[in-house]
Amino acid sequence: MDIREYVFGLCDKAKEAGAVLGYALTDEKNEALRKIAEALRAEKEYILTENRADIDGAEANGVPKTMRDRLLLTADRIEGIAAATEKVALLPDPCGEGEVNVRPNGLKISAMKVPLGVIGIIYEARPNVTADAAALCLKSGNAAVLKGGKEAINTNRAIMKVMKGALTGTSFGPEVIQLIDSTEREATKVLMNAVGKIDVLIPRGGKGLINAVVSEAKVPVIETGAGNCHIYIDESADLEKALRVAVNAKVSRPSVCNAVETMLVNEKAAEKFLPMYAGAVKEYGVEIRGCERTRSILSEVKAVTEEDYATEFNDYIIAVKVVKDIGEAIKHIKKYTTGHSEAIMTESLENARRFCREIDAAAVYVNASTRFTDGGEFGMGAEIGISTQKLHARGPMGLRQLTTVKYIVEGDGQIR
Repeated sequence: MDIREYVFGLCDKAKEAGAVLGYALTDEKNEALRKIAEALRAEKEYILTENRADIDGAEANGVPKTMRDRLLLTADRIEGIAAATEKVALLPDPCGEGEVNVRPNGLKISAMKVPLGVIGIIYEARPNVTADAAALCLKSGNAAVLKGGKEAINTNRAIMKVMKGALTGTSFGPEVIQLIDSTEREATKVLMNAVGKIDVLIPRGGKGLINAVVSEAKVPVIETGAGNCHIYIDESADLEKALRVAVNAKVSRPSVCNAVETMLVNEKAAEKFLPMYAGAVKEYGVEIRGCERTRSILSEVKAVTEEDYATEFNDYIIAVKVVKDIGEAIKHIKKYTTGHSEAIMTESLENARRFCREIDAAAVYVNASTRFTDGGEFGMGAEIGISTQKLHARGPMGLRQLTTVKYIVEGDGQIR
């Protein structure tokens, strides 16, 4: 069997099973999710053993430490995945929801929420996505075809095996979730071109992966964003508050898309704030790359480059620029933003409003860390990704964003 036949076969199985899942009762879906959570806990040691093999392979291949952190599973992280699955079961079922409009001629028109169908998901070395994506797709009535990164292949296989086992005996069966069990690049290309086999494709990963999918895919794509996120420290900012937030936004988990990559500091706050920041992040080993003005304040800082300002480091590295005012900060962000998450630290209501009005991003923060851009933190349960596009869905994509609309029109013999 060639790779095209193999991938298309998985898509066909998912589509057939998904047709049943699409009209499954909410209680049936919730019970299936609870079974998955129980199975993940019960098979924790098996999953950790397979994950250890992936970690060993990543170390041998020189994968950076921060990226290995994305790959790593622990007992606590598996518990987190299981708990997130249970939370999805507790969320309202979006399927069947709808607004009703009764027309003057008596027609009753209902805009009913229905599943998208078969969702393909291409993602990198984050095995939690395997469970999160499957849970969200299942609850929203969608079948899922998953293609994870080669670095996590053993972990993804283990998680998928456990989940499929948990779904055995349900009304819709285990075929509603599929894993492309191949590390070949050709498998990804086939999925991107599976017209008629999948209904939408969602890439989750770095800029390179997302750009490749957007430019090469023939199926509809929901673009989830690379996160070149910024934080601007305004002249009016409470510097202690700003320090707490700016440090958290960089170091709490630098390998994820909602971590800050560039910090802009108003020149009137720079002399005091930059030494405070440098001292606070030193213990984490953060490398600061600064503009000329930054380097005049922090003598040991490396010179920043134009490329640095455009880079999602996913590491303990931050680009810093001293700016004249909020206008220059906004201009810089507009030039380099990926439209993910942007933040301002300010005590000025006028500047806060201006920042929110002029910055075009999926999430704009005032006096809070960008690390909150997350489905769970937004009250959506687990997320399938952060959409940075403007059509259909934007920001954290939870259950409602995985549905579309079907109009149900009820009449009594009306004609036009």
